[in-house]
Amino acid sequence: MTIGVGGVSKEQALAGLQDMTQGAQPIGLDEYRVRLAKAQAYMQANGIAALYLNAGTSLNYFTGLKWYASERMVGAILPAHGGLEFIAPWFEVGTLHDYMQLQGEVSAWHEHESPYALFVATLARLGIAANLEQPPRIGIDESAAFFIADGIRQHATGYQLVNGREVTAHCRMRKSPQEIALMQRAKDMTLAVHQATAGILHEGITTTEVEAFIAEAHRRVGATGSYFCIVLFGEATAYPHGVKNPQVLKQGDMVLIDTGCTLHGYISDITRTYVFGEPDARQREVWQAEKAAQAAAFAVAQLGTPCGEVDLAARRQLQADGFGPGYALPGLPHRTGHGIGMDIHEWPYLVSSDRTPLEVGMCFSNEPMICIPGEFGVRLEDHFYMTEQGPRWFTQPSHSIDDPFGLAVAC
Repeated sequence: MTIGVGGVSKEQALAGLQDMTQGAQPIGLDEYRVRLAKAQAYMQANGIAALYLNAGTSLNYFTGLKWYASERMVGAILPAHGGLEFIAPWFEVGTLHDYMQLQGEVSAWHEHESPYALFVATLARLGIAANLEQPPRIGIDESAAFFIADGIRQHATGYQLVNGREVTAHCRMRKSPQEIALMQRAKDMTLAVHQATAGILHEGITTTEVEAFIAEAHRRVGATGSYFCIVLFGEATAYPHGVKNPQVLKQGDMVLIDTGCTLHGYISDITRTYVFGEPDARQREVWQAEKAAQAAAFAVAQLGTPCGEVDLAARRQLQADGFGPGYALPGLPHRTGHGIGMDIHEWPYLVSSDRTPLEVGMCFSNEPMICIPGEFGVRLEDHFYMTEQGPRWFTQPSHSIDDPFGLAVAC
């Protein structure tokens, strides 16, 4: 039997978990001010007169204001020079002030009025005047819905609208020590949940039951529950993001669990794959190839190396082990990894086309999954961040197919 898999009741597993959030500090006002200053310095250097931050992650990242995007325009205008100004429906102004971390003026609109016309009028009031000959460049948050960008466009004669990603990605892809500390704690929490979950597996348990346990386990370690959860058994593990119907666990099944939580807005995302019972020769071979590909990607991830080279290193290793080539199956059908932070998938990406050089503070998943349709799949997903000395794991990779959590080694 795989070490650490099975043999524990749900009650025993939950009793072994405790709140792990003590001492974890949310992002403070000083860091929000640093973020705004960094964005404005970039805007000044690159000729962007203002940036619109839409409700959602970027608004939260730069201002600390948590507000979900809806059919009503809510956001903030960050000029290259000067203070932050919010824009929102008039009836939400009181609530907006209640949720604000960084304070700012609010331009408000009534339900019968156009927020897009108000947006353009606010730009003019902030000293960013329309100019047909040299239109000021206005960045629009790349996550803003089309109706918002289109609404602004219809009123923005004399302005040039550009993709705000140029600014938001520049700031968000390099994490601060405080951000990395929050992600480290969130990942520690999820790894503890993974280990507890492996222990409760037994023949006949369903993927639905396991998902419910994982949500409760995340609550026990201090999260609000699972941010997401994928549980797959047997042949279903060959599908990266799962299948429609639940499965029932059988002896010899491959088990794939991909889950995460949030801590003060920062996300964990870890996948473990192992066998319920005794692994056969085929399962061992594929699992070891996956581990080798993950290690090859990590080894290449050095400062200054383009992100795409990490993806290519994993694929070279997989091809040497008989998988691929490229995206061909059996093999790796998707990129090797993604950036992570306040969004589960962020820039830059570990995909061959991304030539962004690796820099200190960048954080990535490393998950070169092997998919074998009709048989099973193996995904080992751990994350790393870039330091002055090179890559560093948030969580140590799986030890072996027989002892995925390294329990025998720890003893």
